[in-house]
Amino acid sequence: MGELIIVRHGETEWSRAGRHTGRTDLPLTEHGERQARALAGPLADRRIVRTVCSPAERARRTAELAGLAVDDVDPDLWEWDYGGYEGITTAEIRADRPGWYLWDDGVIPGDAEHPGESAEDVGARADAVLARVRPLLDDGDVAVVAHGHVLRVLTARHLGLEPALGRLFALGTGTLSTLGAEHGRPVVTSWNTPAR
Repeated sequence: MGELIIVRHGETEWSRAGRHTGRTDLPLTEHGERQARALAGPLADRRIVRTVCSPAERARRTAELAGLAVDDVDPDLWEWDYGGYEGITTAEIRADRPGWYLWDDGVIPGDAEHPGESAEDVGARADAVLARVRPLLDDGDVAVVAHGHVLRVLTARHLGLEPALGRLFALGTGTLSTLGAEHGRPVVTSWNTPAR
């Protein structure tokens, strides 16, 4: 039985600045490209039977630089749609909404391209991804290349937790994590590991 290899894309200008980057498609920074290249070594040691990737340039470029051949581009792996908070930092949001916390308070609607979604909406997308990739684990590992919040929700759903409990799984840019099973039960086998 294989593991789900969770790959968060490398750094972008907005991730470095702490700006919420949902559907805005940004390239990796030079540092982000170095992070992605550094993932190639640890990934080369795995028996990856499939790579599933977000449509975003930052995710696809991370996969490429990490030596992963993308088999499927899955729109369900887009980052959380932050609605009216797209491109805004937590500090800026809290100037108007003191104490705001994405996982508890959600987002406000944005424009037509950023209508926003709830944790439950992201959870439904994560469930759909898991339903498609779990059968592939019989043959080996499956790499999932995407974004911080959607991967945190996907992890929560893998563990049978409600989507908002993705808040428990901090995830840095350019990191690897693995989800597997122990005695037939889903577990986190490694988490938030930067490549050396």
